Amino acid sequence: MNIFRRKISKAIIGAALMAAPMAGLSSCDGAIYDNLAPCPEGLKLRFVYDYNMEFANAFHSQVHCLTLFVYDEQGRCMAQRTENAADVLSDENYRMTLDLPAGKYTCVAYGGMECAESSFSFKPAPEKGALLTDLRVEMKPDAPGTDLHQMFYGSTTVEVPNGATDYTEATLPMMKDTNNLRILLQHLSGKPVNVDDFKFTVTENNTLFNYDNALLPAPMIDFDPWVTGQITTGEYDPDSDGGDHQSEPGVTLAYAEFGLSRLVVPQKDPSTGLRVSPRLIITRAADGAKVVDIPLIDYLLLLKSDRYKSMGAQEFLDRESRWSMIFFLDKANHWVSTHIVINDWVVRINNAEL
Repeated sequence: MNIFRRKISKAIIGAALMAAPMAGLSSCDGAIYDNLAPCPEGLKLRFVYDYNMEFANAFHSQVHCLTLFVYDEQGRCMAQRTENAADVLSDENYRMTLDLPAGKYTCVAYGGMECAESSFSFKPAPEKGALLTDLRVEMKPDAPGTDLHQMFYGSTTVEVPNGATDYTEATLPMMKDTNNLRILLQHLSGKPVNVDDFKFTVTENNTLFNYDNALLPAPMIDFDPWVTGQITTGEYDPDSDGGDHQSEPGVTLAYAEFGLSRLVVPQKDPSTGLRVSPRLIITRAADGAKVVDIPLIDYLLLLKSDRYKSMGAQEFLDRESRWSMIFFLDKANHWVSTHIVINDWVVRINNAEL
């Protein structure tokens, strides 16, 4: 009889212990225990940069520092997070985890702002309680004329539900706000082009960003190239691949590269009725005469292939970030304005004035 009673007691105790976790040992069901961690509640954010012409996620290879602002449903800043470790961001499994109570949030992210080489800054940096609509980003005063450090922007709205028992997962898409433009000058006769014979300038006013990444009115600024030089075609080691190569005379071109901010389809100025657009201006150093003076964005949009005919002009400008243009000069060192190569595409222009 005693043996039978002991067996029953052990069975009852074992069943009770097995049922204990279901009876309230987890804090996630509302019960509170001092020795248990709270249930995870908040956001787990994944960042994606596939808004490019490759339509592939390049976040982990191009974003080296990250800043995130979290705004509540009333549009007030309640949290900020940064990640400056490039090796952390390069991990494709990277997620930013935020402990947040239930509610609706707007998350705004910037890539490149916290890096030591950053070309942009907040105006001013948002503090706790600051309004989302007051968020501004501007190019640093010493940045024009430099190889701009890449800047990225993204935002998303997400809700942490009541009674969540784990982090709410969400994806924050990003886009690039910086561009590199490479200009080449080639002489139709094939004679070398001396870069010192020309001055290259881009005038633009796209240096101030609103909270939604739209451009705000700003003064026109002259951008100098961050590098200039000369390059000759056929400059390679003819024996590098072990083959036989016929020797051909090289053609020497002049080049200049610009770091530019976000390019936006020109809009009409309501006060003047004129379209405000960045301009590319190339002048002869000897007499200041203009060789090239064109509305830059209008010409860059000539590149858009029919493959992307359904893509809007602004989407195309935002997805593409590396541009190259080759201008051909006549014997007077004037641009032959009916012929231009943009990103390896030959464009013959019927209306040279555009």
